[in-house]
Parts: sequence; C-alpha cells; structure tokens
Amino acid sequence: MTIRCITSIVLARRFLCPALLTGFCLSVVFHSSCGWSQPIPTSIDVHWNEGAADCTHHPQPPLQLYRYDIQTYILRESLCSTFEAPFMYLLKGSTRALLIDSGDVADPKQVPLANTVMETLPGGSSNSLPLLVVHTHRHLDHRAGDAQFAGLSNVSVVGYDLDSVRRFYGFADWPDGVAQIELGNRIVDVIPTPGHNETEVSFYDRNTGMLFSGDFLMPARLLVDDCKAYVASADRLATFAKNHPVSYVLGGHVEKDTNGQLFPWQSQYHPHEHVLQMTREDVLALPVALRKFNGFRTTAGDFFFQDSMHILIVGGVLTTAILIALIWFLIRYFRRRRRNTVVSKMEKTLPAQS
Repeated sequence: MTIRCITSIVLARRFLCPALLTGFCLSVVFHSSCGWSQPIPTSIDVHWNEGAADCTHHPQPPLQLYRYDIQTYILRESLCSTFEAPFMYLLKGSTRALLIDSGDVADPKQVPLANTVMETLPGGSSNSLPLLVVHTHRHLDHRAGDAQFAGLSNVSVVGYDLDSVRRFYGFADWPDGVAQIELGNRIVDVIPTPGHNETEVSFYDRNTGMLFSGDFLMPARLLVDDCKAYVASADRLATFAKNHPVSYVLGGHVEKDTNGQLFPWQSQYHPHEHVLQMTREDVLALPVALRKFNGFRTTAGDFFFQDSMHILIVGGVLTTAILIALIWFLIRYFRRRRRNTVVSKMEKTLPAQS
C-alpha cells in the first residue's frame, strides 16, 4: 500500500499539479488514494439473476459470480436452483482465502460452487491458495455446499455448531468479544450476532470496509429466534459500526423488490429486485426498530421482523381451541337433540296412556 501511495503522489506531482498548487494537490491525492483509515468503496454495479416464473421451461444459470475487486468476489445461487438464492463471499489474502457460507445446494452437478471457487483462486484447483470455509450460522441454506469441498486439498471447513464456532474463533465469553481471521495482508473481524440463530456471526473486512451480516441484517424477512439476543447483538453491531468505516452491509438473501415489498415466500422469480447492499445507517437503525417488535410480525421502518415459532405456537393454540370448541358444540348439539327426541317420545306416549 505504501508503494502504491508514493507512486500516486509522484505521478500527481509530475503530471497533475502545477508548481504553485503542489502542496494542495498532494494532500488530496494522498487522502483519496491511500485510504489509510477510510476504505474507498467500489460501486457494486450488478444485475442479479431474477430467476423465472417457470424455471422448468426457462432454466437459469445455476451460479452467478461478480468480481468486486481483484481480491473480493460475490457469488449467488440462482433462484431456479433454490428459492433461497443465498449469497456467498470470497475474500483473498496473500496467504489464504476465505469463503463466507457455502450455499443451499450440495450437488455440484446442480450448482458447481466448489469448482467455481477453486478455479477463481491463484493456482487453480490443482495447486490453489489455501481456502478456509466459514458460515454466518448453521442453517442448511448456508452450509449445504460444504459437501462439495470435502476431500479437497488446501481446504479447511469450520464446523457450524456453537461449540465449534466458539472453539475455532476463541470466544471465551460468548457472545462478547471480537475475533480475527488473518488472510495475509487482510484481516477479517468476527463479531458474534446471535438472535436469528444462536450460532450467528457477522464478518467485517478491514480492507474493503464490507460488513457481511448473513441473515441477521438483509433486505428480506428478518426471522427472530431469540428477541433478547437479537436486540443485544444489534446494539453490539451498531457499536462496532460506529467505530469502524463501513462501505457496504451485505447479507445472506434478498427478498424485497425495489419498492420495499416482500416477494411471496419461496418465490423463484424476483423481478425488480432490491439491491443487495445495505448501509451503515441501516446497522445503526436496527436496534431502535427491533425494540418495536411485537413478538410475532412487525414492520418498523424498512425492516420486517417475524418470529415464526411464536406464530406457529399461537396458531397451534388457536387451532386447538377452535377444535375443542367445535367438539364441545357438537357434543352439546347432539345431547340436546337426543334429549329433545326423548321428551318428544314421552309427550306422544302420555296422551295415549291417559
């Protein structure tokens, strides 16, 4: 980085700056080119595959690969391959690479994730840069692709259960603390963010300023598993974001259109889809929005929260109550009908006897 900055300054002095303005121009070039404290974001200019209304008759490419820069890639599984259409992120350092999440498809014939990733690494699949595969959390749509990396040389896959997560990153007081992954001239911070799932972590890349938030924060349904933990994690992540430059917040899915409306659940067609990237301001707004969550479904600002388990429990209780009420009504109905029948027979018999 030092060499690149010095080169920029020399070129600026030689070709761009008049003698009288050299001091001013140097300060501008140094600040904008070197980026010592503030990563300069590159535009994420990509149209993600929107799937198809009928994937059988209009099949789509199974995997989309976007190069953000020479060391950073964004991958997405097609909506026609899986309605989850998860995003994955590949970060390269000088000594190893990091793949964040492995997607929802285990079969390499359906989605050739491992082959695509390995071919992207220096040296290709035969003699590649060592690769570390990690997960934002343990849900299957973020780890099913682990099977494709099994047995590959120079590849390590981190376990997805809570004990494995705590042990690998060295979290002695989960969910407090921040761990680091060293990739070689590239450090990635690991921040515990349970709430959607107890194993959830978010990753922050110091080189790009990207915050990879998994299913914890994304332009989609935010599914709450533990509201108290979610709020605490939102506070923790907001504090982190206040003290670090954040270029983009990149989650695990997109389930909204450009108007902020949710696509139908399990839809494989996302026309006019919302952009993937969110902002630092979204991170800072999340704690306030979460505190408005009613425990079932809540829209707060641009966020939509849902606790599916609570909804299922309440739905089950209501269904049971309705069923019990229906049974009670039928029992009362047939008892009354039987009693009326008996009374009617008795009334017919009495006049005959008299």
